[in-house]
Amino acid sequence: MSYVAPQYESKAFNCPHCSVLAQFHWAQAHHDISFHGIVAAKQVTEVFVAYCQHCQGKTIWLREKTEGRLVYPNLCIAPLPHAELPSVLAADYQEARAIVALSPRGAAALLRLIVQKLCKLLGEKGENINSDIANLVQKGLPQRVQQALDIVRVTGNNAVHPGSLDLKDDPEVARRLFALVNLIVENRIAEPKQIDELYQALPESSLAAIKRRDG
Repeated sequence: MSYVAPQYESKAFNCPHCSVLAQFHWAQAHHDISFHGIVAAKQVTEVFVAYCQHCQGKTIWLREKTEGRLVYPNLCIAPLPHAELPSVLAADYQEARAIVALSPRGAAALLRLIVQKLCKLLGEKGENINSDIANLVQKGLPQRVQQALDIVRVTGNNAVHPGSLDLKDDPEVARRLFALVNLIVENRIAEPKQIDELYQALPESSLAAIKRRDG
């Protein structure tokens, strides 16, 4: 839940190789660097390599004007799925992680589909996210998760029209949607499960006393 996405010149982020939140050492590379088929283009002014201090994995960044872009590895720059994410949604989530660097719009579309399926697993129809949100709120959905679902719904309704994808679905929007999916899973699945496990672990005498109290 504390995932830190790789960012240009950042001293610490989750490594795309080992997924550990680690310190990174940055060094400027030669302009003609060639690594795993990646060659610095002529319009690129500088090439940098950042080394993970945990696994020693390398990330290659191209700086164009004042902005840096991660070009290697072409791996996930998104958080891992929540441990309690239903297995039927795991493949969609991992596919979104796999393509987010190359197609943030495709990843965002998959993540909205995951939210729709997640609502259905939580007892809703899964046909209209707006209606599902309203029903979940009536069942006690906290405001912060309601707002998370609304962000997904509004972004989707404003972004996607028949036969088109929103050009504004950039990597930052996709990363936000990854975080929202995990937030929903944490609140609606993981937390109730943890509370139930703690409750069931109480001594029989205590459980009996609670039942008498609630009579």
